[in-house]
Amino acid sequence: MNLMAIFLPVAQAAPAPGMGTFLLPIALIAVMYFLMIRPQMKRQKEHKAMLEKISKGDEVLTSGGIAGVVTDIGDNFITVEVADNVRIRVQKASVGNVLPKGTLKSAA
Repeated sequence: MNLMAIFLPVAQAAPAPGMGTFLLPIALIAVMYFLMIRPQMKRQKEHKAMLEKISKGDEVLTSGGIAGVVTDIGDNFITVEVADNVRIRVQKASVGNVLPKGTLKSAA
């Protein structure tokens, strides 16, 4: 049996490039947008809103795992009291969560 005879009908049956050729990449881009890009943008918007609402006295948890009470707020940095008279300055963006009031006292 000749190999050309096997592959020749397959090569002849290939469709000409048309609208279907461009439809697949567009569909993949749409799927990537709805599954990856859009949810990430939503999380960023929620995180930004949370950072704008931080006030003195809030209990926060940083992305590094440090928990404390906010004592001072600047434009880019906040001061967090982690123990009695122990304060550290962290970037505002590193705050991962704002904890409910009384969380730190109940954990101690």
